[in-house]
Amino acid sequence: MQIKISTFEELNLKELYKVLQLRAEVFVVEQDCVYQDIDGKDEKALHILGFEDDELVAYTRIFPPGIYFSEAAIGRVVVKEGHRKKNYGHEILKASIRAVEEKFHTQKIKLSAQTYLTTFYESHGFEQIGEGYLEDGIPHIAMVKN
Repeated sequence: MQIKISTFEELNLKELYKVLQLRAEVFVVEQDCVYQDIDGKDEKALHILGFEDDELVAYTRIFPPGIYFSEAAIGRVVVKEGHRKKNYGHEILKASIRAVEEKFHTQKIKLSAQTYLTTFYESHGFEQIGEGYLEDGIPHIAMVKN
C-alpha cells in the first residue's frame, strides 16, 4: 500500500471524490448509519490516503491539538471491505501516528473508537479513557496514546 499525505487544498478532485466515496461506503452504507460525514472539519485536517495501485483502500484524517480535541486527533479510520485482511488498518494507523508526531510535534493523540475496535487501537498504544458513549447510534469510547 502506498501512503499519501495531503492537506485539503492538495487533494485533487479525484482523490477527494474517492475519500468521500470510501467514507460513505463504509460508515453510511455498510454500517447502516445516517450521519453528517461532511462536517466542515476536512479543511482543517491532514488526509492520510492508502492506495493499492489507483484504488483508495484505506484512509484517516488527522488534526493538530485544539481543532478536534485538546490533544492531536486521528479520525475517520477506514479500510475498504475486501482489503481488511491485508493489515492495511495497521499500516494506515501507523502512518497516521507518525504523521501526527512529525507534523504536529506531539505524541499525545486522542481518538473516538468504535468499541468493537478497542483491541486494534490498544495494539498501537492507545488506552481507553472514561465511559463508553453512543456516537451517531454506534457505541464508542475515547482512547488516548501518550
